[in-house]
Amino acid sequence: MKNIFTLLICLTLSIASFAQVKQNDYNLFQAKEFSKEISLFKAKKFLINNVLDIDNTNTQFEAIPLAAASSGELTTLFYWCESKNKEGLILGFYGDYWNESGVVYQGFGFKNLPKEKAIEFLNKINESIETNIKFLKDSNDNNNVAFQYDDLKVMIWSSSNGYLIRVFWKDFDSTWEKTSFERSKRRFEKKIK
Repeated sequence: MKNIFTLLICLTLSIASFAQVKQNDYNLFQAKEFSKEISLFKAKKFLINNVLDIDNTNTQFEAIPLAAASSGELTTLFYWCESKNKEGLILGFYGDYWNESGVVYQGFGFKNLPKEKAIEFLNKINESIETNIKFLKDSNDNNNVAFQYDDLKVMIWSSSNGYLIRVFWKDFDSTWEKTSFERSKRRFEKKIK
């Protein structure tokens, strides 16, 4: 009888623990903040290894997170380095992948857009929305606009909450909602020198 009681308590605790973990999987706000914080950390490494050409002198630079999509799949960061005369936008991509053994892991990658290219890219998205707004709103979720910029493919469609932007790059497929896109664009324009 004692063993059965102990087994029931252990079973109840393990089910309760599993349920608590499962509920956190759907907390998009935490996912967004986690992704923005982690992106800043990882983007700094990307900047010093791939963008700023760090040498044996001290190099001062700024790396500022701008916004993260609610999905946690896409983050934006502003960077500026006066001594190297470099500034721009980093797009941080995140996605869930699995290997042959079925183990799930989070993959990530960064796309650098120097200042002029970043301005062009953000303006191209904005112009595509403004030019095609009537078409997009005629049939939410069904009418789409797509274009390619550099090695990024972009698809835009409207929804009841405004519009959504899907960005394809390498193996990444990330959704950028209206609010985080507009916040990224506005904050980037305020930061550029």
